[in-house]
Amino acid sequence: MIDRPELGAYLRARRAALQPSDVGLPPGQRRRTAGLRREEVAALCHMSADYYARLERGTGPQPSEQMVAAIAQGLHLSRAERDHVFRLAGHRPPESGVGSDHVGPGMMRIFDRLVDTPAEVVTELGETLLQTPLAAALFGDASQRHGPSRSIGWRWFTEAGARDLFPPEDRETTARLYVSSLREVAARRGVGSRAARLADELLQRSDEFRALWDRHEVGLVPGSVKRYDHPEVGRVELHCQVLLDPEQAHVLLVYTAVPGTESHDRLRLLSVVAA
Repeated sequence: MIDRPELGAYLRARRAALQPSDVGLPPGQRRRTAGLRREEVAALCHMSADYYARLERGTGPQPSEQMVAAIAQGLHLSRAERDHVFRLAGHRPPESGVGSDHVGPGMMRIFDRLVDTPAEVVTELGETLLQTPLAAALFGDASQRHGPSRSIGWRWFTEAGARDLFPPEDRETTARLYVSSLREVAARRGVGSRAARLADELLQRSDEFRALWDRHEVGLVPGSVKRYDHPEVGRVELHCQVLLDPEQAHVLLVYTAVPGTESHDRLRLLSVVAA
């Protein structure tokens, strides 16, 4: 059962321990108490300030598992802290390790400082967990995707328009890279894993995927330079830097353009359009 008093006390303690700089917020002025304001935490957790305040006061309803996961992410909790909040809220903690959607606090701290840069945190199956606003403007809002379509590989082989952002001359190589990567992940995770199930479903859904799967290609390495044909600003050529969290099998992708280039100017224009 939910322990409302203890849950509220724990949320207050975690909020007080966070500073604005810890979550990518400006310091602000006239802060009367240590830590973040309730409305700031509510915004980080994608919920109303009133709902979050009631949880802290111990007068709110039992939050759903999805709400608890959002709170854990917004407060930058470690896995042990996340699991503690799940138990206080009356839920069984989700399985830890590979396959979890919970982004570690270390990666979160880096991600929060990339507010003016296209950056994403993705799983080993190509599912976007976090996006900066500029990444959402460039690639589309990942929060609107659900189920298998969270994976860019799934969308690539099953959804019309999924390839529009990529230059036609790059699409064959990109398709091979997706299949090669999924084959490696499925072998690493084993029969019955999410990767293996995704591969089985794609084998049934896509003739192109099946033909590429039959090549048995592994070890293909993507180039560091990515090209995208954005419908509003045109072609942008970006360098992709990768940071891996091996414990969670999450990857932080950071995209930058060379200063002084046309792509750099177009990326700045996109930031204005996004704003």
